[in-house]
Amino acid sequence: MLRMKEKIAYGLGDTASNIIFQTVMMFLLIYYTDVVGLSPALVGTLFLVVRIFDAITDPLMGAMADRTNTKWGQFRPYLLWLALPFGLISVLAFTIFDLSEQGKIIYAFATYSLLMIAYTAINIPYSALGGVLTADPKERVSVQSYRFVFGMLGGLIVAAGTMPLVECFGQGDKALGYQYTMIAMSVLGVVLFLLCFAGTKERVSPPPQQNSTFKQDLICLWQNDQWRVLCLAGLLLLSGQVLRGTLAVYYVKYYLVRADLITPFMTLGMIGSILGCALSQMVAKKFCKIKAYITLQSIAAFICVINYFVSANQIILALSLFFFWSFFLQMATPLLWAKMADTIDYGHWKTGVRITGMVYSAVVFFIKLGVAIGGALAGWLLAYYGYQADIEQNEATKHGILLSFTVFAALGSVMVAFVMRWYTLDNDKVTMIHQELKQ
Repeated sequence: MLRMKEKIAYGLGDTASNIIFQTVMMFLLIYYTDVVGLSPALVGTLFLVVRIFDAITDPLMGAMADRTNTKWGQFRPYLLWLALPFGLISVLAFTIFDLSEQGKIIYAFATYSLLMIAYTAINIPYSALGGVLTADPKERVSVQSYRFVFGMLGGLIVAAGTMPLVECFGQGDKALGYQYTMIAMSVLGVVLFLLCFAGTKERVSPPPQQNSTFKQDLICLWQNDQWRVLCLAGLLLLSGQVLRGTLAVYYVKYYLVRADLITPFMTLGMIGSILGCALSQMVAKKFCKIKAYITLQSIAAFICVINYFVSANQIILALSLFFFWSFFLQMATPLLWAKMADTIDYGHWKTGVRITGMVYSAVVFFIKLGVAIGGALAGWLLAYYGYQADIEQNEATKHGILLSFTVFAALGSVMVAFVMRWYTLDNDKVTMIHQELKQ
């Protein structure tokens, strides 16, 4: 059994990751449209192109991590090597220079591309690290619960702190405010990555005789049918989740017409996420992980649909629904990541080859593809419904923001619940696989 200290250390790595990831999710679109002055349609295309390119690099990073062999292990060294470069690039992505319109577009593409590459290079090994801390299925859920509780704490820091820090540092200059805010966030992130590196230990290793090629790894990966189910689920889940998360600021600012509530709204959602992640392990102990995951996704979709019928003056109800949506959706997240570790064992059992980094990176590939689709949809839908920055929106635009934030976002969870019917690695089957692998 892992000590709590090590679980917390591992969780701090996701706090660091989420300080950047959640900033991109919540504020990069509105930063590009309302501060830099780029059109939402252009930003939507930027998100799609860069995130698809970024996703393609994931399996390559996974294969590289699988073949890394140092005195610190396979995956931990990347936290040490890349923490500082990741922090520096994060600051550059939120820095504006005096450029022409075309120059701003090129700079946005270049810095956002570098940010996503850096995120891949440090986050793929970090994610794979969670699968080699322990081989115990129950402990894996516990590890992932700690991970996402602390990851959501990073999101809470972003949700509660970003806009106040922008105002404090910028003193009316939003561009300067965002830059200084990201400097503060990045310094914290670098420190947390280093603490994660120092406080964890790799315990599960591939067979010593294993010497497969990248092509053989890809063949083994495709033979893993349970991995394919998780990939499709991740794609659909993040498409809906990112669409809703990205439009949350627009929903509060332009539909509820309460810009003063952006920080409380986002903060409340993060608190719901933290509580949901914290209770995930208890749910996994009492119920079948597969049935629990399907049920939680169905509840999240239902809440989104109910949100459509909330009028702009029902502020308390809107806040409550966002809290409960975050609560139930994120209660399912540790279950999903624990399933990834189980699919690695399943693939090892089925093919005789253990490819921890490849499995995680390939699932993350589809997750990032979902992030790309969700972010692009947010920008395209805003453009389709006639959104213009920093003005009062007409009724058609407000309704478009509402529809996208609620009903369209719900479709992701509905489809995930449907797809997960083909996932078969319940507790009994995982236990059997472990027993046979030991033999």
